[in-house]
Amino acid sequence: MEEDEDAELRNPFPSPPSHYKNYTSRNLELLGLLKSRSELSAEEKDQQTILSDQSDVPDWPLVDLEKPRVDWIIEEGSYTVYGDTWFVKENVPSLGELGGRQLYPADPTVDRRPALVSILRTLLATFSSLLSSVLAPPPTATSNDPPDWQRHIEWMTVMGQNIMSAANDLRPVQARDNLESLMKRQLELRRQETQNIHLKCNALETRLAELKSAASHPPVDRSPDSANYLNQKNSKPEDEHASLADMHAWAEQV
Repeated sequence: MEEDEDAELRNPFPSPPSHYKNYTSRNLELLGLLKSRSELSAEEKDQQTILSDQSDVPDWPLVDLEKPRVDWIIEEGSYTVYGDTWFVKENVPSLGELGGRQLYPADPTVDRRPALVSILRTLLATFSSLLSSVLAPPPTATSNDPPDWQRHIEWMTVMGQNIMSAANDLRPVQARDNLESLMKRQLELRRQETQNIHLKCNALETRLAELKSAASHPPVDRSPDSANYLNQKNSKPEDEHASLADMHAWAEQV
C-alpha cells in the first residue's frame, strides 16, 4: 500500500489526494464550530466530546481541513507537494551542503581559478597513479588492505564532483553572457537591414528622378525609322511641287 502511494505521489500527473472528499460543507461547518467552542473552553478535549451534540462527526481530526499556515512555511523555508520538497527561496545548494567534499572556496566573490587549476592537476596526477596501480601485480590472498586503484578512483570521483559543481555555479554567468551576445547580434542584424533599406530607397529615388527628367524633356529621334523623319521626307515633294506650279503661272503671265 505504501509503495502504491509513493508511486502515485511521484507520478507526473498524480490523482487528487484522497482526503479531498472530506472538504464537504458539513465538515467545514463542524470545523468552525469546533474552533469556536475550543476557544471558549480552557480545557483540552477531543472533538467527539466538544461536538457531542452534533451528528455525523467524523472519526478523523477535523483540524486536518484547516488551510496550511503560510507563516510556518516561511519559517521552515520549504514545503512538500506530491512527495517533493520545494524551497520558498530558490537556492542552489553547494557541494558541501549536499554532503560532498568541497575543495574550492564556497564564497562566489573569491577567485576560484587557482583552486580549480590545482584540482585539475591533482586529477591528472591521480589518473597517472591509477595507471601505475593497475599495472602493479595483484595483492596476495592474505592481504586485507584495499587496492590502490580503488583509492585512486574514489579520489578522482571527488575531483570530478568539484569540477562539475564549480562549472554548474557558473551557469547563471554563462546564461547572462549568452543572452548579451544574442542581443548584440540581433542589434547588428537590425542595423545592417536598416542600412540596406536606406541604400535601396536612395537608389529608387535616383531612378525616379531620372525617369521624371526624361519625361519632361523627350529626345528628338532622327533615325530613318522614326515618324518625324518620314513626315519630313513626305512633305518635301509637296513643297517642290508647289514651287514649280508657281513658276509656270508666273511664266504664263510674263
